[in-house]
Amino acid sequence: MLRLCVAICFLLPSLVLANPYKVTVLATNISDYGGLGEWSFSAVFEGDDESVLFDTGFKSDTVLHNVLHLKVDLARAEKVVLSHFHSDHTGGLIILRDHFRKENPNALSKVYVARGFFDQRTTAEGRLVGPGEFASAAAFREAAEARGIAFIEIESPTEIAPALWLTGPVPRLVEKYNGPKGLFVEGAAGPVADTITDDQSLGYLTPKGWLMTSGCGHSGLINTGTVLQSVKEEPVYSIVGGFHLWRADQSVLDKTAAWLGNAGLELMMGGHCTGIAAAESIASKLGLPRSQISHAAVGSVITPDLTLIRSSIE
Repeated sequence: MLRLCVAICFLLPSLVLANPYKVTVLATNISDYGGLGEWSFSAVFEGDDESVLFDTGFKSDTVLHNVLHLKVDLARAEKVVLSHFHSDHTGGLIILRDHFRKENPNALSKVYVARGFFDQRTTAEGRLVGPGEFASAAAFREAAEARGIAFIEIESPTEIAPALWLTGPVPRLVEKYNGPKGLFVEGAAGPVADTITDDQSLGYLTPKGWLMTSGCGHSGLINTGTVLQSVKEEPVYSIVGGFHLWRADQSVLDKTAAWLGNAGLELMMGGHCTGIAAAESIASKLGLPRSQISHAAVGSVITPDLTLIRSSIE
């Protein structure tokens, strides 16, 4: 029996939680007293061994202001996840790198993006739209690399730190596209509508199941959860971040709630583009107690033992 246990642990080392993470919201629509709220998202996963930053906010200085306000040490975070190219998730990368590399030369230097992140977007009129404050995706990349940032393009589910998995591009099996319209990318036969195929989410494999973090969830919450469960068939215990349900009709909310209920959802911290009414609808449908629901604000926390600590604004 002992040999069997050792063999299992050897075969599945990346699926064993070694160091739990504290998750702190650094940017979203609502702020605590003293922080800056905006239409964006960012959160940090802080572990004993390393920290990982998920998204970087909209205005260049929002996340920087909030981490200084919250006294979060981003100099420890050498890895960054960008959920997709939109400016409200990529705007703070360069200023954060400039600030924290003074303390740690490797701070925020390894940035994970999904395939398609650097595709150039244009409007119907031909105006260029890129990440952050840049019109050109290539210019954004050049400016970041000039500061010592290395980009790693993710093609498929990938573990980037103990118990932290990126989905990479998410197959659109149920929801086909969940997001805004009006931008185009170059296809084989000319411009085609951009459906943000570079959208990816971060899965944290906890002892209770997956904690799924999305910037906007443009690939669809159901599709994204399905990818994580293909990595390891565990409950989707918690969802955190933006899920672009603020304009969803009731039938979509009911379908989403039903899937989440079957997947095992027990803890919900919806922010940014989730929509408070949409989050309340899903929570009500599932009968989640108030203690397990948070409308994410700057300073909201999920502790290593998966307990909610509400921001002062909540």
